[in-house]
Amino acid sequence: MPLAFASIVTGSALAVWLDSFKPAVALLALLTAGLLQILSNLANDYGDAIKGSDTEERIGPLRGMQKGIITRHQMKVALIITVSLTVISGIALIAVACEKPSDVLGFLLLGLMAIVAAITYTVGSKPYGYMGLGDISVLVFFGWLSVAGTYYLQAGHFDSIVMLPATACGLLATAVLNINNLRDIENDKANGKNTLAVRLGPAVARYYHALLIVAAIFCLTLFNILYLHSWAGWIFVLAIPLLARHALFVLREPTAAGMRPMLEHMVKAALLTNILFAIGLVLS
Repeated sequence: MPLAFASIVTGSALAVWLDSFKPAVALLALLTAGLLQILSNLANDYGDAIKGSDTEERIGPLRGMQKGIITRHQMKVALIITVSLTVISGIALIAVACEKPSDVLGFLLLGLMAIVAAITYTVGSKPYGYMGLGDISVLVFFGWLSVAGTYYLQAGHFDSIVMLPATACGLLATAVLNINNLRDIENDKANGKNTLAVRLGPAVARYYHALLIVAAIFCLTLFNILYLHSWAGWIFVLAIPLLARHALFVLREPTAAGMRPMLEHMVKAALLTNILFAIGLVLS
């Protein structure tokens, strides 16, 4: 949930910086993003449970269906309700933000894609999360589409200048997914969930994790050098020590169980980086 909001905050901060901020649009975008994240979490719980991936050997926290406190029928009802609320929120967002018919159609299609992506990560006969495609999906939806889409909905046009921050945001969100997959790598491999971490193997997946973090920092640094000629733009560097310490721990910790606390650490580090960058944009 925090990273879904971080993407919208980053896109809105870019709108503020480029004199295009619309509070009502930003709030509706936050609501829609939050509902999409809830939908994704519920669908992941449902999909992994019915496929038998959530076993007792899983290191991560127990989920509702895994613990037996939520039945399959109850989860289906929850999914239907959440999809309905997401559609209502998304339509309201489009109604408030879009004026051109082409924009309405385009964002309706993007919204539909987001809902489908949230569900089919683990649900369906061929869930893409089981094929190692979750990382690229997170980069696209938590980075490019969320940040650039939020900016577009407020400004009414696309500007390529937002793509570096959008990429950074997506890379940090991908790092969160990767640390989750590193934690569950042994259980996922045993149950046929071939995440990218499983495909890469534990050693390479750790280097990949560090690369995601370094690439995100590079994108924000390059953005500041090229476009944001203000001291405030560099506030985000305050988060670099936290990111570096996290990356070093992941590289040095050989066990999957050791990744358990790192998920929360990565979420906090990514959120802090995005918030500091957004503050820098607003102050600029």
